[in-house]
Amino acid sequence: MVDNTSLSLTQIPADSQATLDSLEKLFGFVPNVFALMAQSPHALAAFKGLQTPLERTLDAAMRDRIALAVSEVNGCHYTVRAHTYIGAQFCKLDVTELEMSRYGKSSDPKVEAAVRFAKKVTETRGKVMGSDLQRVRDAGWTDAQIIEIIARVTQFLYANFVSNVFETEIDFPAPQAIADEA
Repeated sequence: MVDNTSLSLTQIPADSQATLDSLEKLFGFVPNVFALMAQSPHALAAFKGLQTPLERTLDAAMRDRIALAVSEVNGCHYTVRAHTYIGAQFCKLDVTELEMSRYGKSSDPKVEAAVRFAKKVTETRGKVMGSDLQRVRDAGWTDAQIIEIIARVTQFLYANFVSNVFETEIDFPAPQAIADEA
């Protein structure tokens, strides 16, 4: 078993505090993965530095779906649970669509092309086939958007690796609890 001890909120370095405060306002609590990342203000800032500029392009639902596809490939139970919750609560995606996203699928063909591509990038460590790239282009995604999908894959790889290495304790409700709340 990995020692996954994270700092209490009173032990967080001052340079991480503003980020954690904003997360607490958003979620009503500080998610464990961010409390863990906050031990290194530079690592937390790098994560947020990648996340924030990309919030202007791919919508929240698409970002969430990418998170689920990447996290499923990486076996990251923490991030799968977190983004199932986020997708249901904040993006208003139905639980079936969220489950489909985990496996690179969607009821929307354009969304499916992007989520499948994110899954393929993760599985192949970026060594996709030309046909994979063409498939996502044919679905209507521009090369700029495809690069942003790849950037999101790398962001979620980072979150997955931190969560998996430290066996981050899950602090988001289970999918059934989400469905019961709806």
